[in-house]
Amino acid sequence: MRSEFRGVLDGIRVLELGSFIAGPYCGQLLADYGAEVIKVEPPQEGDAMRRWGVVLHRGRSLWWPVIARGKKSVTVDLRRPEGQEVVRRLAERCDILVENFRPGTMEAWGLGPAVLLERNPGLVYVRISAFGQEGPYRDRPGFGAVAEAMGGLRFLVGYPDRPPPRFGVSIGDTLAGMFGALGALLALREREVRGGRGQVVDVAITDAVLAVLESVLAECSVTGAVRERSGTILPGVAPSNLYETRDGRWVVVAANADGVFRRLCDAMGRPEWKTDPRYASHEARAAHQGELDAAIAGWVRQLSAEELLEVLDRHGVPGGPVYTARDVLEDPHFRARGSLVEVENPGVGRVTMQAPVPRLGSTPLPPPGPAPELGQHTDQVLREVAGLSAEDIRRLREAGVV
Repeated sequence: MRSEFRGVLDGIRVLELGSFIAGPYCGQLLADYGAEVIKVEPPQEGDAMRRWGVVLHRGRSLWWPVIARGKKSVTVDLRRPEGQEVVRRLAERCDILVENFRPGTMEAWGLGPAVLLERNPGLVYVRISAFGQEGPYRDRPGFGAVAEAMGGLRFLVGYPDRPPPRFGVSIGDTLAGMFGALGALLALREREVRGGRGQVVDVAITDAVLAVLESVLAECSVTGAVRERSGTILPGVAPSNLYETRDGRWVVVAANADGVFRRLCDAMGRPEWKTDPRYASHEARAAHQGELDAAIAGWVRQLSAEELLEVLDRHGVPGGPVYTARDVLEDPHFRARGSLVEVENPGVGRVTMQAPVPRLGSTPLPPPGPAPELGQHTDQVLREVAGLSAEDIRRLREAGVV
């Protein structure tokens, strides 16, 4: 079915090294848009993501079908000289390489940019690490959770009287993978228009976190103000909060723009608030945020979630319930829009997962393919891409290199 479509990255070949989340998520994004992604895994145990997940199904990870969808699996022992030469041969025939090892690891294996770009000058070499390839911290080990903390993001999450909690998803890693995919595409464009040469794309997870801090750093640099954790509100932006309904549901009501706030006043039957000096302007609402939130919370508690959402929608006020995963799966909007896709995976069956983002108006996306079984494509890729003979592959397999 996938062959009926030509993704916008059709014809681009990616060699994905590394494991866990940041590098593989970068590879997932490229595969979603039609790139051929060759994932290199250790023989026998494979990528750690094959075993990760809060809930397993029949002993299998349900994270793996998402992060490895549409890829090809090749087993190669990167610590063996013979395996390193296999990777060098594969890299010669690839457009993009993605790795997320600690800086220096690839060089120690003879797989650094100096070696691979000499053999393939057009290679785009994407490097994702906790702290980047340069700077005093480059050699430190680090996962996304560490980068989220040191990048200033985690300090902003939660309530001021409690320790900063984790996000619930690996946001630092996925941000880094997203910026890695963006960098890869920028470098491909540069290669296309300026002489066909590749380059190194350096993504630090800390940098990816810093990139989404909005005005937090600017505020501190100019005024010295350090934004603190503020729970469900954003200080100075009101009303925009979570409110509990009569039936115990939590709903976001976001009416912080002047025009939207006036519509909320009508929805609540409080038209006098439109001209009330406490609420009539953005600055006034910020100054009286607590009392305004308390008044809205009292109104919301009189309504069920369904009643509240109906009246908000009728008056043009943005609002939405806090969804669980089950709520998302059952919401007809996501189904109708194609925000969810179903993919058959060996050993697991049909898995519903999030669809690729963004969608292109004139270029239909190829349906995501299943995640590969360990080593499923080893012989094919080593023969067709690396140019190895059947005898070469047999010897490597007998030696435990692949």
